[in-house]
Amino acid sequence: MFDTVFANGTVVDGSGAPAYRADVGIEGDRIKAVGDLSATEAGERIDVSGLCVAPGFIDIHTHSDAILLADGRADSQVCQGVTSEVVGQCGFSFAPVEDAERMAAWMPGRLPGVEVTWNTYDGYLNRLGEMDLGVNVLGMLGHGTVHGAVLGDDIRPATDEERARMLRYVEEAMEQGAWGFTTGLEYWPGVGATTPELTELCVPVAKYGRMHASHVRNRDIFYDLGFGEVMAIGRVTGVRTQIAHIQPKYGRPDNAMKHTIEMIEHFRDIGVDVACDVIPHEWSHTSVVAVLPSWAREGGAPALLERLRDPKTRERMKHNPGQMWRLVTDEKWDRIVLYYVHVNRDLIGKTVEEIGRIRGKDPFDAILDILLEEGDDVLHAKWTSHNFFEEDLQMVLKRPYCAVISDTFALTPGGPTGDLIGSLAGYGWTARFLEHYVRELGLMSLEEGVRRMTLLPASRLGLKDRGVLRGGAYADIAVFDYDKVAFKCTVEEPRVHPDGFVHVMANGEFGFRQGRRTNVSGGRVLRAA
Repeated sequence: MFDTVFANGTVVDGSGAPAYRADVGIEGDRIKAVGDLSATEAGERIDVSGLCVAPGFIDIHTHSDAILLADGRADSQVCQGVTSEVVGQCGFSFAPVEDAERMAAWMPGRLPGVEVTWNTYDGYLNRLGEMDLGVNVLGMLGHGTVHGAVLGDDIRPATDEERARMLRYVEEAMEQGAWGFTTGLEYWPGVGATTPELTELCVPVAKYGRMHASHVRNRDIFYDLGFGEVMAIGRVTGVRTQIAHIQPKYGRPDNAMKHTIEMIEHFRDIGVDVACDVIPHEWSHTSVVAVLPSWAREGGAPALLERLRDPKTRERMKHNPGQMWRLVTDEKWDRIVLYYVHVNRDLIGKTVEEIGRIRGKDPFDAILDILLEEGDDVLHAKWTSHNFFEEDLQMVLKRPYCAVISDTFALTPGGPTGDLIGSLAGYGWTARFLEHYVRELGLMSLEEGVRRMTLLPASRLGLKDRGVLRGGAYADIAVFDYDKVAFKCTVEEPRVHPDGFVHVMANGEFGFRQGRRTNVSGGRVLRAA
């Protein structure tokens, strides 16, 4: 007796093996059997003839840490087949907490009802577990958060005693269920970390068999140093290494992606467990303040606003030798679009070049004015840029170790997070990948494309019984019409769900049924053993 049977579907099981026609039987929160179940009893039998039945997609890189505390429903993910996501990326997690007020200041936008009442990683996961979650959530520990808990706003090498405290935080988080450790080496305060410090902190991560995922130090003119650093840390410590959103940026030499792949495959050949992931589009997004020098952000929002008020200091801010966007250095303002502010909403969707014309100012000065006008929300202003290259994406997607990610927020229209936007493909990154790179360009088979979003990320994490469609695995399932999957988001309208998805189930519960979001949220907080 099954609770639910998906009958007559095309099973794409996540392993990359050829698809086949079969029934999928669910009992409770598990898949009980896959095969010919026509003679069995079921509480409900759903005919999915002509549809693909696959494991729910696993988004290995998101920034929903605080978002899910305001609204856990995660509609933007559920409605495109995502059943699990991994938070705590780019070096920033919402634990440990030494200063609750400081942590609250980093929450994106205005999140009602979210108070920082925890201190430990365990406390954060417990708080998250109180929410009705549309997706399963796995947490990573952020190096930048650990740095802030020990050194505050200082960017300098840690003392022996401070490194010992940081190591204790890492050990505690691994014990309390973190799936790994992340670094954001282009961002404050990760930009100040030394390679020996990072190496030391990755030792306990390796000891627990967890993963180090890194937003590397540079992806343009010094791309080889940036990627090489984290791979070398993997070589020295033995830690499983994931290069996050690997695509090189504007300013990189033409051979950067090819050379980076060669570097990865060299390290893999000598036994380093290294892989990567990509965002499936050419747009790069970040906070506006991320392009300012590190010193400009010391002291948080109040100190930054004070500096923005001083004309001489503002002028100094424009000159950042460690610039993370060469588009800014080269004043390519027509390739940068403002896409989230709280105050000047009429400017959202406009290029920085257009904003400069509207305000009758140099574009950079116009943007600094907008930051000042944001007031307490200054850290949350965001922009996006045409910063990546399609040829790089296609090249790396042909490598079997390259997963696909969103690098975004899990949002719910109409709820307290509905006004936010994480990225231009946040509402449809899985559709963008399946439609453009798999179906239209044919870079890989459908079976392989599904593996890149299911078993591959699960295996990188060490996540068992998810990411694969077989008897005994958890009933995280996405049912979709492959021929009709279509990405609908645009720069002007980024909050549009994709076409083609029919049913989505997390832990045996329908979060999405017959093309509509239900009021059920079957996700869970998953802890590493």
